Amino acid sequence: MTTITDQAPRERALPRVALAAVAILLALAVIPSFTALYQVQLLTYGLIAAIAALGFNLLLGYTGLLSFGHSAYFGVGAYTVALVVAHLGLRSMEEYLLIGIPVVAITSAIFGYICVRHTRIFFGILTLAISQVLYSLALKLYWVTGGSDGLRVPRPTLFLGLLNFSGSHGFQLFVRSYYYYVLGIFVVCVVLMWVIVHSPFGKALQAIRDNEVRARFIGLRIRRFRWIAFLVSGTFTGVAGILWVPLNGLTTPEVLYWTFSGEIVFTALLGGFRNFTGPIVGGIAFTYLKTYAVATTEYWQLLLGVVLVTLVLVLPTGIVGAISRAGQWFGRRNAVT
Repeated sequence: MTTITDQAPRERALPRVALAAVAILLALAVIPSFTALYQVQLLTYGLIAAIAALGFNLLLGYTGLLSFGHSAYFGVGAYTVALVVAHLGLRSMEEYLLIGIPVVAITSAIFGYICVRHTRIFFGILTLAISQVLYSLALKLYWVTGGSDGLRVPRPTLFLGLLNFSGSHGFQLFVRSYYYYVLGIFVVCVVLMWVIVHSPFGKALQAIRDNEVRARFIGLRIRRFRWIAFLVSGTFTGVAGILWVPLNGLTTPEVLYWTFSGEIVFTALLGGFRNFTGPIVGGIAFTYLKTYAVATTEYWQLLLGVVLVTLVLVLPTGIVGAISRAGQWFGRRNAVT
């Protein structure tokens, strides 16, 4: 039972958290005014990766379930947009979201119902198998999905057609406008996830993660809670896929492959999956790390592997966890002196 003394430190910390969030949001809002177009585009990819990692971490960090198949929901979101463009001829980003989110949610609900019947390595292998089935379908059904060539997605309009990006400077205008569009959705996703993980539902997930036997003993329906967490997690990752494909301009079966799921896991580990902001930092950091690794060497996968091994050995709590521990150490040192 939470006491008044337990709640007091949290209540004192809330203004600091809110102030830091506002400062970061203002910094993100003014960055495009001082950076090159390519850096704006790269940061947009980072925000999208952060949304995907934020959804993934609801399973890993708060429920204790490691999924190796979250590329499936990212890919379903991306392919839904591509198929809507190809067969319905829609060009509005709002229409993509309106159609894509229910499709991703239904897909997550169906696959989650199957996967949450198992835990530990069996859960991970099952999620991996399902994502590989979708990858094989996307690769083989070339008359629908375009096969290995994928499907092209042109630049959409924003705000129900109010912003159109045709013309000679359409790409530059699209990148900068789309950055703010993604930033707005990113803020909404962060707020929603914050509310979820700090709600009674989120606390129940943490109880299940920490001790499933005791959670069941106090009356929590374990499988139902895990299924809802899976549904929310997959939907968030699917939203990232919906946002990613218009910026990328093309979707291929590679976004459904198991290596892409590995990248989502990497982002959570890089930032730190035991805290709320870790996946956000990890998503942005991984985007820059991978981009510059690919540009630096043809052995970029080896470089990322070395970074991952080093991270696990040296910074097991991730970037945010290491910064937090360093801050606590300096705080105790200053208190002593």
